[in-house]
Amino acid sequence: MVIGTLVFATLSTGCTWNRDADDQRSREERTRDEVAKATERAKPALEDAGRKIGKAAAEAADQAEAAAEGVREGWNRGKSHLVNVNDASEGQLVELPGIGHRDARRIVDERPYRDKHELVVKGAISEDEYARISDRITTK
Repeated sequence: MVIGTLVFATLSTGCTWNRDADDQRSREERTRDEVAKATERAKPALEDAGRKIGKAAAEAADQAEAAAEGVREGWNRGKSHLVNVNDASEGQLVELPGIGHRDARRIVDERPYRDKHELVVKGAISEDEYARISDRITTK
């Protein structure tokens, strides 16, 4: 009889503990399910926001690039010296408005120039690029 009482007490205590654990698991499952449903409902809005942020970041990068070029042009406008395209370094050529490293390399590769418009004739730069720098360059 003592053994039966001990077994009954152990089983009844274990059942209470199991019931509490089951309740805990049930609450956790409900929480996970509610969070999953909320995430599913929010997903389209989050994806749309992500696309908008990406587009805004690209536009901001474009504006920053344009601003940097404007700063460089403004800085160089006060200079009165002309850049000789026949002996200027790539670094000096890159300081000209709208001229990047690739353009500067092409200018150097196509040397010498008898006339500054030969930059366009030889294909080193475009006519638009030439229009931006023609008053700042020389071949002499």
